[in-house]
Amino acid sequence: MKRISWLNFAHTCQPRWFWSAIMLVGFLLQITRLAPPLSVAAETRPTVAICDEAASGSFAETTKLRSETAEQERTDVVPLDSPQEQWIQLFNGQDLTGWTPKIRHSPLGENYGQTFRVEDGVLKVVYDPEFYPQFDERFGHLFYEQSFSHYRLRAEYRFVGQQVAGGPGWAIRNNGFMLHCQDPKSMRVEQDFPVSIEVQLLGGDGQNPRTTANLCTPGTNVVLNGKLFLPHCTSSKSKTYHGDQWVTVEIEVRGSRTIKHLMEGEVVLEYTEPQLDPRDADAKSLSEARQGALLLEEGFISIQAESAPIEFRKIELLPLQP
Repeated sequence: MKRISWLNFAHTCQPRWFWSAIMLVGFLLQITRLAPPLSVAAETRPTVAICDEAASGSFAETTKLRSETAEQERTDVVPLDSPQEQWIQLFNGQDLTGWTPKIRHSPLGENYGQTFRVEDGVLKVVYDPEFYPQFDERFGHLFYEQSFSHYRLRAEYRFVGQQVAGGPGWAIRNNGFMLHCQDPKSMRVEQDFPVSIEVQLLGGDGQNPRTTANLCTPGTNVVLNGKLFLPHCTSSKSKTYHGDQWVTVEIEVRGSRTIKHLMEGEVVLEYTEPQLDPRDADAKSLSEARQGALLLEEGFISIQAESAPIEFRKIELLPLQP
């Protein structure tokens, strides 16, 4: 009797498809045993690819392409103070190009006594005794030529010297940026302040606490902490800046929605819905010309001259998307 092994018997007795299935399973088991885990493969894939590219002579070209791609990805993200941020230098460091003075008792465009001037690359508010033996309530404002709505305003300033004789007591070391201003062409010759939102700048007296980047509202109101705020001024939570040190103030304006005052990168005051105050005669006239609308969506920017000498070495603006 012929001896038949188990393998020969199985081969003889089983159909052909059975052996095909056995071979396929064995092949898959072999691949599974040799292949690395998925996570390891993902981590090592770039190394293998670079080696393959080097072997084929395309390594330098591929590296350049990857470098260009990475550079493109980096330029899509604009960090704070990136060169891609299109800051507009409102003050050019040379002269008053783009700015127009409006000083009380004088018509628009007349810079009485050269109150606003540029010396040594610095924009100054100066009170020469020849023209200012007394202040005589000559409240002044220097208007930038363009109106803005959504933006970030940043300036470096310092208070210097002494207040001119006859200046009001509250105006010692006092200045400000007026935002959402009425068009200076609409101001009366004897009007002391433009209808606007004032970011009040105050300098310390050397001893007592005195906040800066405060809020005052000539002819306007705002919503503060969810309620319509009617008082004229309110303080921020900033620290006090004594002496003649340079100070940086920043303001973020979002049309008629929100305005934030920042010192050293910290929000020290925030409010919403800047609007005309119909109790004020000038504001009421402006509202009537706008069919009764009160909310202020945009306006001009101006610098004050309230009897205290001050210097600005930088005034710049970054337009923001609505």
